Amino acid sequence: MSSPTVGLFVTCLIDLFRPSAGFAAIALLEDAGCQVEVPEIQTCCGQPAYNSGDRKDAILVARGLIDAFAPFDYVVVPSGSCAGMIRHHYPGLFAQMPELARQAQALADKTHELVSFLVDVLGVKQVPVAFKGKLAYHDSCSALREMGIHDQPRQLLSSMDGAELVALENPETCCGFGGTFCVKYPEISGRMVDDKARDIEASGADTLVGPDLGCLLNMAGKLRRRGAAVEVRHVAEVLAGKTDKTPPIAADPKRS
Repeated sequence: MSSPTVGLFVTCLIDLFRPSAGFAAIALLEDAGCQVEVPEIQTCCGQPAYNSGDRKDAILVARGLIDAFAPFDYVVVPSGSCAGMIRHHYPGLFAQMPELARQAQALADKTHELVSFLVDVLGVKQVPVAFKGKLAYHDSCSALREMGIHDQPRQLLSSMDGAELVALENPETCCGFGGTFCVKYPEISGRMVDDKARDIEASGADTLVGPDLGCLLNMAGKLRRRGAAVEVRHVAEVLAGKTDKTPPIAADPKRS
């Protein structure tokens, strides 16, 4: 049986702020037996325009992504929100364009969030890396509610030698990022991430991980401003054993 071909949709935030998470995703997929390519013509998934009601520009962006990922067996995304945009909202964008609607549905059907793809599609049950310390996992809203991801990351994180997975009191509570929400409603967003930071600190975790970089940037920034000694990383970096190659998200350079 030939290896599945996977097109990695990197996402804007990973491309611009955390390329190490993209490289970690590639390593995980290749270790699982996939042939991975990263199409150079990929751009944004169109979610910011879509969430702001700008369907015209969202359609223009989505059409480019449909073409970019047409050749692959699967599309894998190290982000629950971008994966959710493609899988659940693309078909509706093209409801009045029958041929494009068919192509959008075909793309949606083969699009998966990274950890869910490893566990649910490829059948990966453990990762052969070690991690010394206490880990807490944050369920991002889109990964949990749109993509149905909950047990899969916890299964792989628990499989790492030396890792202790600790629970947040409210792991499913929004961190307050919400894309443009944090810009439109900064006071509400700030209160939400403050509550989340207190929950993280109370868990006793050394490291916080999650699937969506927007959430992680938001929480990491708040934790740093609070002076908390909690590292924040994308879940792919931890599962791929890449924590020694890149500093934590929003790391204080004085501590590096």
